[in-house]
Amino acid sequence: MYKKCFLAAAAAVVIAAGCWGYSDSGSAATAHFYDAAQGGASMAWTAWSARWKQTATDYTNASIAPGADDTKLNFAWYSQAGASSPIVYFGAGPSSLREFRGVCSAVDAGLTGGAKYEYNHVTVSGLKENSTYYYAVAKNGVKTPLRKYKTGSFRDIKILFVGDPQIGASKGQTQDGKKLTADSGAANTAARNDGYAWTRTLEIASAQNPSLNFMISAGDQVNKTGKPKEEEYAAYLAPETLAGLAEASTIGNHDSLNPDYSYHFFAPNMTRYGSTKAGGDYYYTYGPALFIVLNTNNYNAAEHEKTVQEAVKSAPQAKWRLVTIHQDIYGSGLDHSDSDGMILRTQLTPIFDRYKIDVVLQGHDHTYSRSRLLRGDGASHSSYEFRLQADGSDYDWDHAFNKSAGGAIPLAPDKNDAAGLAAKQAFGRDNRCYSAAAPGARTVTDPKGILYMTANSASGSKFYELIPTQQDYIAKRSQNWLPSYSVIELTPSLFRIDTYQITPDGHPKKIDETFTIRKTK
Repeated sequence: MYKKCFLAAAAAVVIAAGCWGYSDSGSAATAHFYDAAQGGASMAWTAWSARWKQTATDYTNASIAPGADDTKLNFAWYSQAGASSPIVYFGAGPSSLREFRGVCSAVDAGLTGGAKYEYNHVTVSGLKENSTYYYAVAKNGVKTPLRKYKTGSFRDIKILFVGDPQIGASKGQTQDGKKLTADSGAANTAARNDGYAWTRTLEIASAQNPSLNFMISAGDQVNKTGKPKEEEYAAYLAPETLAGLAEASTIGNHDSLNPDYSYHFFAPNMTRYGSTKAGGDYYYTYGPALFIVLNTNNYNAAEHEKTVQEAVKSAPQAKWRLVTIHQDIYGSGLDHSDSDGMILRTQLTPIFDRYKIDVVLQGHDHTYSRSRLLRGDGASHSSYEFRLQADGSDYDWDHAFNKSAGGAIPLAPDKNDAAGLAAKQAFGRDNRCYSAAAPGARTVTDPKGILYMTANSASGSKFYELIPTQQDYIAKRSQNWLPSYSVIELTPSLFRIDTYQITPDGHPKKIDETFTIRKTK
């Protein structure tokens, strides 16, 4: 129940081999990751490591999210229990701050080692484009030092798009002769490594693009599925860049099974559809576009369609419609793209077609891919889902379930399991539910089809191999074992996306040619 109430210069990357078994999701990961300790800017890593105990145990960093429209921002942060005062001080000058009040409520102490916290959620309104603002929050009963927030154009916008920072996913890799661990608090050395790498990526991306309006994350901000992981959220929210950059985050499978995600991020227009313990679907408008974010860890596609319908009805003048999901229903990584990644493909493809979605942004695959322009084939197909394990601690990643015909489908059947192999093959055939436009053109005008973009890991905490044979729906793909990100430019008549990897010497380098969609209608 509610009550009212740094880094120095970027380090060079070294791709280090380590002994790796399987990730939390049961997928085989590679022996490649960003090893912060072997980077070129050792002073920066040393400074980060010296601060790690303080960083890992401070759960109170604020997150900023886009509000329901571009004139609003949503703030979320923790305060100690009993000291919460959900107030954001926000204004155009240090001496002209207004008080914006919100709500606060208790954090599940089982997720914070027994320490008692309350989360605060506040919406700030009245923002104007191309303006500078100052803000502070009431944390633990004290007004924090002032921070600066700048808005850009509300007509021609620029968005940073990232996938799977997954702070803590480098566990099991070898660093300085020792295995990185996912222990609790400051002992989570994997989170220490990945938090540094995540900060580095944000610094490089924002230096290259100083006029970013906001960021979209396609999910898996953290790694520990269904377990306490506050030190991972602490590392994720630590970058100074995020103090001045709003973030529209997505619920990934590693975020899905605890309410901690819903404490740390205050999403606008949260619906009652697509819910897991972390929250549900939401949407917002910004500039010329409607943005819809679906929690595809909930496999009820009918609920997701209700969200899309509600969102589209709310923004009839939007020139563009973009959807973000975590699971990549059209990706190219091993082994998500031919197993759990396409679980919702037969159900979501016709929904996205029906509501004239322009672009779908995806994560989950830890590889980069850009699809051809796709649309459904118009045929009838079965519906599929994942189910939780009996103890509810994670999903049963070994089986897909056919909701239409019944029965479990083994996603990695033994070579001697004839029935299982046949069921997996039938599952694959049924998911060829699309038609693909001819490849080649990198600028298209008024296309009949949807672009599906899949982001690689922005932190480099974990990478996957590409599937051996490139699917016919993929136009371009890449896996160079380097952290990457995309930059989207959006005007009323143009969508443009560029994707970069961070080179070993810490510079952004394009890994795909610019792809552009133009609208005349």
